[in-house]
Amino acid sequence: MSLASAIRRHVLTMTSIGRSSHVGSALSCADILAVLYGEIMHVDPARPDWPDRDRFIMSKGHAGAALYAALAERGFFDPAVLHRHYQNGSYLSGHVSHVGIPGVEFSTGSLGHGLSVGAGLAWRARQTGRPWRTFVLLGDGECDEGSVWEAAMFAGHHELGTLVAIVDWNGLQSMGTTEETLRLEPFAAKWESFGWDVAVVDGHSLTDLSEKTRVPRDPGRARPRCVLARTVKGKGVSFMENQVLWHYRAPSPDELRTALAEVGAG
Repeated sequence: MSLASAIRRHVLTMTSIGRSSHVGSALSCADILAVLYGEIMHVDPARPDWPDRDRFIMSKGHAGAALYAALAERGFFDPAVLHRHYQNGSYLSGHVSHVGIPGVEFSTGSLGHGLSVGAGLAWRARQTGRPWRTFVLLGDGECDEGSVWEAAMFAGHHELGTLVAIVDWNGLQSMGTTEETLRLEPFAAKWESFGWDVAVVDGHSLTDLSEKTRVPRDPGRARPRCVLARTVKGKGVSFMENQVLWHYRAPSPDELRTALAEVGAG
């Protein structure tokens, strides 16, 4: 089974058992997480606090189920724990928490802060001469937040070349489309004007994602990288794709069976 398929299967099961929301948001970024944790990032599940590990910040913290699934599949903790997601007494809260969860760098959920944290980590790597890279996954609706652009300006000004921002650009946010809520375009030009190297990719192409999220592991000066990943909310499950409803709903047992059959083994 591919890592992306495993993440999707875990997400569907976790959200169904725990009756949690944001399944569509988690499915849309499964391929991104699969590439980061399967190919790109230098991490060691046996040493989650390894000083020179690459850092990952899940700024769109409401899609935490996908991150937990990726970490479990990568060996940071037992996948059996995922079945406790969103339940009383579980460390696996609906939004990302670092408390008690190896591999999570920072708790997120209030949108608009992850890129600031990531820029700070990249700045710290340069100041201390350490080789780690920092990857931040944002939602497109999250880019309505002014704090995102403050961080973007800081990173561009300081040429934080080991910082990669990946935007899960699925075109939907909590109550409707991004176009209706607050227009993002010209999206790529905005990032470029803030001093970023920008790539627009198919967010479900593992090849494109692998190529464009790679940056050198050194603290030299260069334009930070922004990967605008065009994705489908609810990707992999026909009745969830491009449906804002699945920002909130949890799959029923019958819907879970249908969804798992559609996702398959990948």
